[in-house]
Amino acid sequence: MSRPDEPIVLGIETSCDETGVGIVRGRALLANAIASSVDEHARFGGVVPEVASRAHLEAIGPTVERALAQANLRLSDIDAVAVTAGPGLAGALLVGVAAAKAYAMGLGVPLYGVNHLAAHVAVDQLEHGPLPKPCVALLVSGGHSSLLLVPDVATEVIELGSTVDDAAGEAFDKVARLLGLPFPGGPHIDRTAAEGSATAIGFPRGKYDDGTLDFSFSGLKTAVARWIEARQAAGESIPVADVAASFQEAVVDVLTRKAVQACERHGVKDLLIGGGVAANSRLRALAEERCAAAGVRLRVPRPGLCTDNGAMVAALGADLIAAGVEPSSLDMPADSSLPITVVHA
Repeated sequence: MSRPDEPIVLGIETSCDETGVGIVRGRALLANAIASSVDEHARFGGVVPEVASRAHLEAIGPTVERALAQANLRLSDIDAVAVTAGPGLAGALLVGVAAAKAYAMGLGVPLYGVNHLAAHVAVDQLEHGPLPKPCVALLVSGGHSSLLLVPDVATEVIELGSTVDDAAGEAFDKVARLLGLPFPGGPHIDRTAAEGSATAIGFPRGKYDDGTLDFSFSGLKTAVARWIEARQAAGESIPVADVAASFQEAVVDVLTRKAVQACERHGVKDLLIGGGVAANSRLRALAEERCAAAGVRLRVPRPGLCTDNGAMVAALGADLIAAGVEPSSLDMPADSSLPITVVHA
């Protein structure tokens, strides 16, 4: 719920290939407009930074206008502007940061640069209410696989583990390409896997029992490639659905196992899963199963709030305002490698 006296926050997200603009009042979502350039990247099999930057330049103004129309607001109604300051693609981030500075300066309202990963945590509050303090967050996307301890998303985020090579979403994209599935790979592998057997092929689980909370999916990706190459060399057909299902199971098995381990090690009873891969149906199902067995409460935003969007940026901006955090300077830089422990730039 929101109160009439709570500030209206405009959030801008341009870290990768989605131009996202969201508007919130407190924890009430008023608008969430997205313009994606994914189709422009599909023929390359991955995101091309320069293409993404140019697409953001073209989309930012119209997307802000569309969000205002959704919320039935005027630009003059905005009380603060929040923007992803990092991490992400440098050129793409610069477009959003420059636009946010222009809107904040033109409107005479405060500017808040926020961490993209922390925003993936904050967005769940728009659907499920205030976050438990503390909670553990598993963030899985094309660029990041991270486990976080979150005492307070507006002021303190502690990294417990991260990927040492390919992130989960990156592995999905690469395996999809091996199987002849379109980009982005995650949704297509999820759908294809529904027709296959998750136990058909025993793909390896990287760092499964190594005692850390880190992730590794590069070896799994290579194992899938070698398995496919061996079948092709023998003149045998590739059971695409079985490969997709077995690969997906290997990924979500490790993700959910380590997420529950993180909760148990730190005495936390609430797990949040966010990021684009959080939309994966098997990840959600296995997480529910393992959390129930461990006595851990699970929170996962609806799929539309898992992928990159402006609502998550606005949500974290609203948290920063509520916590009394000072606004960012108008000379705030975009930082492509902004560490997760820096919530506010």
